[in-house]
Amino acid sequence: MAGIFKSYDVRGTVPDELNTGDAYRIGKASVAAMRAKRIAVSRDARIHGPDIQWALMAGISAAGAEAIDIGMGPTPLSYFAAGFMPVDGAIQVTASHNPPQYNGFKFTARKALPMSYDTGINRIEELYGRDEPKATAKPGRITAKNIFPAYRRHLRKFARIERPLKAAIDTGNGVLGASLPALLKGLPIKVVPLLFKPDGRFPVHEPNPLKPENLEMLRKAVVAKKCDVGIAFDGDGDRLAMVDETGAPIPGDTLLCLMAAELLRREKKGAAVLYDLRSSKAVPRAIEAAGGRAVETRVGHSHIKAALRREKAVLAGELSGHYYFRDFYCSDSGEMALFTVLSLLSSQTKPISELVAPHRLYHHTGEINFEVENADAVLAAVKAKYSASAKKIYELDGVSVDFGDWWFNIRKSNTEPVVRLNLESLVSAAHRDEKKEEVVALICGRRG
Repeated sequence: MAGIFKSYDVRGTVPDELNTGDAYRIGKASVAAMRAKRIAVSRDARIHGPDIQWALMAGISAAGAEAIDIGMGPTPLSYFAAGFMPVDGAIQVTASHNPPQYNGFKFTARKALPMSYDTGINRIEELYGRDEPKATAKPGRITAKNIFPAYRRHLRKFARIERPLKAAIDTGNGVLGASLPALLKGLPIKVVPLLFKPDGRFPVHEPNPLKPENLEMLRKAVVAKKCDVGIAFDGDGDRLAMVDETGAPIPGDTLLCLMAAELLRREKKGAAVLYDLRSSKAVPRAIEAAGGRAVETRVGHSHIKAALRREKAVLAGELSGHYYFRDFYCSDSGEMALFTVLSLLSSQTKPISELVAPHRLYHHTGEINFEVENADAVLAAVKAKYSASAKKIYELDGVSVDFGDWWFNIRKSNTEPVVRLNLESLVSAAHRDEKKEEVVALICGRRG
């Protein structure tokens, strides 16, 4: 059962890997690990979500703490609850973008501080394994509270829409379809809604906007309905992807360039913006051009949230479509990202394809995964081959190798026998492909 405890959350298939009994024990363990008296609990739209949530809350109650049901909502609502409410933490019942047979939990500590395996989930796993703590003689209360009005008020402060826009939005039958209409109500945005009805079976397509096939419906709708932009959210609403008015996908790091320009114009010169080390070199260039200070970070929400606080940064972004905001308790929010981009777009007369064009300077492979038997051997081989010829090699996250006119990063997966490669040429697509072939040959030669 230890396999359900991941680096950043708990996740498994229902009911063989994760069931209501597991949820009950995890609820009890969470109270002890978080030293909690009150925990806010919410869920996404998965069909087993209500049963899993109630079992989790029963476990929280059995351990003597109050479980506050804040209802069905996106994962950012859970982050908001941990920062806004007088609670000791929050738990979202979700499996994010995974297929419908999955469910799990995302944990947030008091004051919206992140929890990862190294900062609390390991303790939950340990207590879960021992079925501790024992149920108390006096169970805690199970109550309910609607915090959506406060959540909406907070988010709407960042919707500065200066002219009417038309947007196709695909929520993928995920949880955000239930709340997005109320969030957008009254704004000069004409929405072409796609798959807004929450359906935890995800009958049309997987709720993962990083996969090109999951954007096909959106791309066609944007062109057919002559929209200014298209937006796709993942199943729990903390991540998004966009396509331009022609239906062409906009890379996640390119979107970060737009968001940085929008937020930095309201900040003092030198405000920090964070980008993960997989991002194009166009990203630090754009941040600095907008008057910001570009800071490279490791991949992963707990690392980025910690760096956001440490650097007092206004914004952070990951290639995967997670965007983190200082003004959202240093947490990621698909809705905040949506409002930030739409605010910028509405302040311009150019279409979004022209706004992103200056940031599409270089030639990136995107992330490529390779199954290996010994990831450490692969990384060691990379360092050995390039240590003499590279301008710079560093190990912020995996191994990054920079030659000036091209670079790559290779890093291990936290959960599977996989290494992930990101490579970019600053010269040409042909140069990128040549160097990719060189690095791939090294990886494949060291699979064992």
